[in-house]
Amino acid sequence: MARKCFYSFHYKPDNWRVSKIRNIGTVEGNKPAKDNDWETITGGGDKKIKEWISSQMIGRTCTIILTGSNTANRKWINHEIVESWNKGMGVLVIFIHKITDVLCRQSSKGSNPLYYVTHGPTGKRLSSIAKAYDPPRESSKGVYSYIAANIDDWIEEAIQIRKDN
Repeated sequence: MARKCFYSFHYKPDNWRVSKIRNIGTVEGNKPAKDNDWETITGGGDKKIKEWISSQMIGRTCTIILTGSNTANRKWINHEIVESWNKGMGVLVIFIHKITDVLCRQSSKGSNPLYYVTHGPTGKRLSSIAKAYDPPRESSKGVYSYIAANIDDWIEEAIQIRKDN
């Protein structure tokens, strides 16, 4: 049975890459807000955005941060990581910079978003507890295949890491 996961990502530059990962099909993910819906949500201010994020996490067991070149240390990415961890969800990062965009371009690798969030009880950076995966392939197809072959195991490991911490 596919795990229900929450996807966290920087929409503008990475939505095309993210849609490819969502199409792997082994993970049941949340649906992204349509541009018009997102404008309505953001028009309600921070409170409405937080409520929307929280509602999207209901019934999810893991958050997958799909990381491009500018994902790390963004306000809402950090919030989603903290909320996920606080709700007892597994958290993992997958670097997607080598997946091609709509113009068939790869991008540069960004920083690990978990580096910018600390684990409350220990004060350690979450990057020293949860895992980040950078598929060791160069082509977009190779990266996609590597993610497809491993994502289920990564999710289960992330859930176990969270249970242990």
